[in-house]
Amino acid sequence: MQGTRLEHVRANVTNLADAVHWYTTVLGFEVESYWPPESPNYVHFVTHSGATFALMEAEGRGGRFNFTVDDPDTLWATLKHQATIIEPLFDTPYGTRKFTIADPDGNQLGFVRNS
Repeated sequence: MQGTRLEHVRANVTNLADAVHWYTTVLGFEVESYWPPESPNYVHFVTHSGATFALMEAEGRGGRFNFTVDDPDTLWATLKHQATIIEPLFDTPYGTRKFTIADPDGNQLGFVRNS
């Protein structure tokens, strides 16, 4: 595993159109592309880190994804009434500040500011 980098993460969703709507309107994500063009069941979003975050209409649920953010407090104030809360905003014993919500398919999304 030496030299291995995580560069692409995908969450499975039950309805791609509904999921894209939630990720773009609630989280403010921007769609980069859909695939296949003639009948899309996959989408990936623009990111600033170089890694790919994607959704696919497919079976299976239960992912957990942590996104690094500069200001979790402001994001928490925006999102806490728009999503299912898994963990409210808190400071961890190891120096991060974070909260976790669930998307409509139950995938857990953490938003973390590292110390």
